[in-house]
Amino acid sequence: MEEAEALFVCGCDEVGRGAGAGELYAGAVILDSSRPIAGLADSKKLSAGKREKLSGEIKACALDWRIGKASVEEVDRLNVLYASLLAMERAIRGLKVKPGKILVDGNRRPEIPGIPVFAIVRGDATVAAISAASILAKVARDEAMLECHSLYPQYGFDLHKGYLTKKHLEALRQYGPCPIHRRTYAPIRELLDLRKREDGLF
Repeated sequence: MEEAEALFVCGCDEVGRGAGAGELYAGAVILDSSRPIAGLADSKKLSAGKREKLSGEIKACALDWRIGKASVEEVDRLNVLYASLLAMERAIRGLKVKPGKILVDGNRRPEIPGIPVFAIVRGDATVAAISAASILAKVARDEAMLECHSLYPQYGFDLHKGYLTKKHLEALRQYGPCPIHRRTYAPIRELLDLRKREDGLF
């Protein structure tokens, strides 16, 4: 990143913490105050079509943006909180424009040496740059889960995007977990333990 400019504010948010499958994504966005984007909001409150439209506008109008990820293995090894902080750190460090400060959704924040980082509860609904980051991360993760659906169509990733819905849990019980499932998540861990008991492994 270039030398920080005090006026540049980076918004950052992660997507996928609650899912039982797939990578965890984070977005980092520095908006351009001279090119405002109408309709920014918490990505969870927007339709898929609206998110995709806004994602294109954000990429075209922002001063800088990046996506960071944490792998399924990192989620299982580090736990989902630290994996989410890692994904946010990767997104922020990927920026070419160095922000003067960073605003992160939630009550936990990554440590970025030399730049003040502030955690804002419900920031994805109240801070435009965080909303933009949430939208980019959500659209990118949804696209990745569609690719996962083409590899493992039996789980319905195109519908629930890896979140543990009733149909997803039914598919897990029928087929067992696939390589992109998070083994440390309670429903999946319990299923694996049950299968081990049934197989007489312990």
